[in-house]
Amino acid sequence: MEHQIKRGVSLYSFQNDTFLGRMSLEDCIRECAAMGAMGIEVVGEQTFAGWPERGMPEAGIAEWHRLMAAYGTVPVCHDFMLDYKRYKGRMMPFDEQVASVRKDIELARRLGAPYIRSLVSVEPEVLVAAAPYAEEAGVTILLEVHAPLHFDHPWIIRHAEAYEKSGSTALGFLPDMGMFLHRFPRVWKERFIRNGCPRDAADFIEKAYEDRRLAEYVVLDVMQRWGPGPQMAMVETLRHNAAYEPRRMLEFMPRIHNIHAKFYEMTEDGQEWSIPYDEVVAVLKQGGYRGYLCSEYEGNRWIEDAQEVDSLGQVRLQQQMFARLLGETVPA
Repeated sequence: MEHQIKRGVSLYSFQNDTFLGRMSLEDCIRECAAMGAMGIEVVGEQTFAGWPERGMPEAGIAEWHRLMAAYGTVPVCHDFMLDYKRYKGRMMPFDEQVASVRKDIELARRLGAPYIRSLVSVEPEVLVAAAPYAEEAGVTILLEVHAPLHFDHPWIIRHAEAYEKSGSTALGFLPDMGMFLHRFPRVWKERFIRNGCPRDAADFIEKAYEDRRLAEYVVLDVMQRWGPGPQMAMVETLRHNAAYEPRRMLEFMPRIHNIHAKFYEMTEDGQEWSIPYDEVVAVLKQGGYRGYLCSEYEGNRWIEDAQEVDSLGQVRLQQQMFARLLGETVPA
């Protein structure tokens, strides 16, 4: 099947390496290009020191564009935050929220990124109010649809209705593939066991997830059988994750412009343990998706207590999987 799906990486994937000083921004971009993942997504606060409080100097913008040109990569998305709980005891005023979003739209414009990612908690009215400025800047605001939310959730429907009513083309969605967690991640289970969860309790919770049991009932069962403790932290993950169907993206595809290819563990045989990416890619092809699949590695936090995190190796394995699924030559 012909498609226009491209491969990219969210530099969020390399948070351990950048925080510990093992990889610079240039290292990240060079490695992505070597994998054939030419789309680069950034989290402003992670990638650019001092953003947003100290702004972004022109020298930093110039260096960013130098790196893009040097490695043949392209900016895809700037993931922004909105600190609407900055003031103790009250929400940030509406006008300040809109002004904050406009500041991130301007950064995306300077970076040459066509999209900015909004956290799912942001009110639709704030994004609608910022949309005219986004249109002028040539930037589209994408709400991240992230577990436990999904495309049938009332909050997402509220956003979709607000976007349609606004008539703006500068509003859309960015699905996080963690919505499609069809199997309980092994790295989660083993971390909870290391934290003190009894193995039989962990086995019970994993089986309950596989059986698609109602989370509230499983929480009660675990409390009654094993009592309070780390097992309650593990069972709470069932409230926040589910095996939603990738085909639900089809209805929203006209407003889907970027994908967070969340993953927790790539196995040695080149598969993601928990998320059925063969189904995901098939749906994206069917829907005529024309954007990037940006790797977003989040397995680091589940293993860093027990072993060295190999973010680069994990992203490379996912990119090889994507190349196969997209009919490309598999990068080494």
